[in-house]
Amino acid sequence: MKVLLTATSLLPSYGGPAISVSRLATALADAGVEVGLWAADGSAGGTPILPKNAPVQRLVGAESEALARFGSADLFHDNGIWLPHNHRLAVLAAKYGIPRVVSIRGMLEPWAFRHKRAKKRIAWWLYQRCDLAQAQCHVTTGETEARNLRRLELGVPISTIPNGVDVPDNVSRPRKTESHGAPVNCHKTALFLGRIYPVKGLPMLVDAWARVRPDGWSLRIAGPDEAGHRKRVEKAVVKAGLADVISFTGPVEPHLKSSLFFESNIFVLPTHSESFGMAIAEALAHGLPVLTTTGAPWPMLEERGCGWWVQPTVEGIMGGLAQATRLDSETLQSMGENGRGFVLKEFSWDRVASLTRSTYESVLRRQ
Repeated sequence: MKVLLTATSLLPSYGGPAISVSRLATALADAGVEVGLWAADGSAGGTPILPKNAPVQRLVGAESEALARFGSADLFHDNGIWLPHNHRLAVLAAKYGIPRVVSIRGMLEPWAFRHKRAKKRIAWWLYQRCDLAQAQCHVTTGETEARNLRRLELGVPISTIPNGVDVPDNVSRPRKTESHGAPVNCHKTALFLGRIYPVKGLPMLVDAWARVRPDGWSLRIAGPDEAGHRKRVEKAVVKAGLADVISFTGPVEPHLKSSLFFESNIFVLPTHSESFGMAIAEALAHGLPVLTTTGAPWPMLEERGCGWWVQPTVEGIMGGLAQATRLDSETLQSMGENGRGFVLKEFSWDRVASLTRSTYESVLRRQ
């Protein structure tokens, strides 16, 4: 089976989708699929996320050039919608009669659809709805996303497949009681790691932190700025008088992410909307309990005793922070161990690759 796997970007600064698509490519190759990997920004040729010896064909150039280099593909698997290259891939697949699978990546969730609503409404009626309706399968990462997608009545089969996550071999060492760069009077650290962008809800987190003001805790915000949003968050931090306990780390190289997780005691993602939340899975894999909102499809955090799932409001985040920051280190570590066990069982890349390959096979049988 030959699959052309496509994405917007595979650079670390693009966040979770870059990581999950790169790892899916290698997991599928290990499962016996011949994979060609292409990104609209040309990053497939040199992304540091993909190991140099990965058994994946890296493709660059325009979509048609990438397909010509890869040869006759059995199937396209595109990740994302809305952008011009997504439309061009749909046209290319139709031209050559190649079945197309589309991972929606949360881009049709209510919050995401409302963001830049005018442009998206135009794109929806010009090409996006038609492109989606002509696909042979849509992939979602959770049941909430699948339900929202069904409401659009596109008439296309939906397959729900979670992202996978790499689990470190050993997370048994004790958490640091003082993380690098944290104020000396702060003994525990809450970590946000991801794009600094409106959907992530950081102004809500700053407001909630200002109201709770947990004693002995600091908050580290790590990740790349997008659309200049970091300035807004920094202003909120200064206005709230929290510059002594909230710090900004900036973009984080992939090989340094584990250190950030190990230097922290809880992970916080105050998001408005996520199709999956790759950083949540990564934090759990590193043995961190997680506080996130119902904007992310993780009700199992509370069910599995490894975190808090609260409303995406300042009040909701306040309640979660108040609970989390009152707990002692031993309880937090125990919750983290629960989360690590959970992701080991449910989110291995072998399992995700098997589910994805089964979806491909189902699509091809229907042709």
